[in-house]
Amino acid sequence: MILVTGGAGFIGANFALDWLSISDEPLLNLDKLTYAGNMENLASLTDDPRHHFVRGDICDRALVDSLLATHQPRAIIHFAAESHVDRSIHGPGEFLRSNVEGTFTLLEAARAYLAGLDAGARAAFRFHHVSTDEVYGSLAPDAAPFAEGHPYAPNSPYSASKAASDHLARAWHKTYGLPVTISHCSNNYGPFHFPEKLIPLVIVNALAGKALPIYGDGLQVRDWLYVGDHCAAIRRILADGKPGETYNIGGWNEMSNLEIVRQVCALLDTLRPRSDGQPYASQMAHVTDRPGHDRRYAIDARKMERELGWRPAETFASGIERTVRWYLAHEDWVKNVQSGAYQAWVTKHYGDKP
Repeated sequence: MILVTGGAGFIGANFALDWLSISDEPLLNLDKLTYAGNMENLASLTDDPRHHFVRGDICDRALVDSLLATHQPRAIIHFAAESHVDRSIHGPGEFLRSNVEGTFTLLEAARAYLAGLDAGARAAFRFHHVSTDEVYGSLAPDAAPFAEGHPYAPNSPYSASKAASDHLARAWHKTYGLPVTISHCSNNYGPFHFPEKLIPLVIVNALAGKALPIYGDGLQVRDWLYVGDHCAAIRRILADGKPGETYNIGGWNEMSNLEIVRQVCALLDTLRPRSDGQPYASQMAHVTDRPGHDRRYAIDARKMERELGWRPAETFASGIERTVRWYLAHEDWVKNVQSGAYQAWVTKHYGDKP
């Protein structure tokens, strides 16, 4: 059995579905079910005996200890995190609690659990910590992409909290011998992405006839990774990654936010044209840039290919079409996640634009 934290969120749920689609090894899923954790993401696993869901907080040491003792997992894959930069600017405290205290709690629980295992089980155990490229800070336009040894320079409360959790994970490996691996991924996109992030927000707003908000000039550059490729990369790390090593996972797809919005609009023009015949791009609206907005991220994923034989299977063109088609086919899912609380957040942050 493996233990997955945050397995009802966007990437965690995709990982759970991916894992159980190719493996009969049971998966223990621990999620607090905050606003971004959604049991509807896991609906297809409702009657699957291989999937064991527990609602709980990674900061609850007694709960984590109990789960480890009862289920005896051979690995922990740690996705659980507060992850939205804008939310971290408005309320950094919860990011420090979840991302720093939560990771510390898991590391300490794993250390205690490992001490009670026999030598063979200890040698086979892994703790995989899922991080982000944002811990590296912002790249100049002509700078080389982030490699694993790039210095940390976080610029938001979110990325600072993730950097802190990375340092804890590394220290627990160096000091206590905990068999930790760490990965830094670029911007994920795909099914079940909560519509506060750029791509799903554009899809949802476009179909609702609302403005498509673009921060500043829209020329901030990100590397984009289809979530299914991210799941496959983590499986490779879990199988053959070396304890103490860090792996960068990227899609080799650098694009500006403006380009992303235009591509999504063009796909919607083809797949779900507006009734008035106008292009969805006419709904684009530039809004005030957020504080400390990093200009460019880019991931050098050659280590993953060289050491673990992984490359992304999706191009951006294929991945974004799969994503848009998924949202068009799952409008009930979109309606269900757009609770009153989410609407209040969007209004507060982007303004009440028609």
